[in-house]
Amino acid sequence: MIVPGTGTRPCWLIPVQIDSVKMMGHAEAMAKKPHHHGNLREALIHAGLKLLAEGGLDALTLRKCAERAGVSHAAPAHHFSGLLGLKVAIVAWGFRTFADTMRAAQSKANSDPRSQLRAICQGYIEFSETHRAIFELMFSPLKKAGNLVDDASAAELRESSRDAYQVLHDACQAFAHGPGGELATETMIWSLVHGYSTLFTDWGAHSGPSGEVADFDDILAQLNLQVAV
Repeated sequence: MIVPGTGTRPCWLIPVQIDSVKMMGHAEAMAKKPHHHGNLREALIHAGLKLLAEGGLDALTLRKCAERAGVSHAAPAHHFSGLLGLKVAIVAWGFRTFADTMRAAQSKANSDPRSQLRAICQGYIEFSETHRAIFELMFSPLKKAGNLVDDASAAELRESSRDAYQVLHDACQAFAHGPGGELATETMIWSLVHGYSTLFTDWGAHSGPSGEVADFDDILAQLNLQVAV
């Protein structure tokens, strides 16, 4: 989707709802819990990642993150603008890991353009399988956040999502483009690999009438992409 103010290059952005930060009623109970000092923001993000992995999007709340991190229910308010702010931080982590996964797959592949493109697509699919709930959150329908997220978190998300898209953009540069230009080529590849990841990974678990699913590399080969001369 197009990010306002960034030109026409697509950028993988998202996120969503907002929740209120609830105060804890018994402060003395928190005295027994460990406190995170300069690292509280990261502790809350990793608590959120664990909750997502264990119970999906419904399990992600500020209260549960605070409990998992061992701090008061009011503590997240010092770092995040409600649940929306925490989701933005988690999604930014997701896009950084997403880009790292695709680049790691690239580094193991042959250097020719087709092998490099296959590799980033396999990295894409691998991420969707390994981080199912985060993948779902990353590509949730975008809803207007207004000014509910602080500028630093919003900038972090823009940077990490743009970096992830850049991996796809760079891999498509080596191919000859049709009348729609490079953006059409990128969109075609993105649509193909994202659709496959959504429909045919373990969390999608759909299959054709025969009960079988074609290998993604075989599908990609049918596009018959030509390396630019």
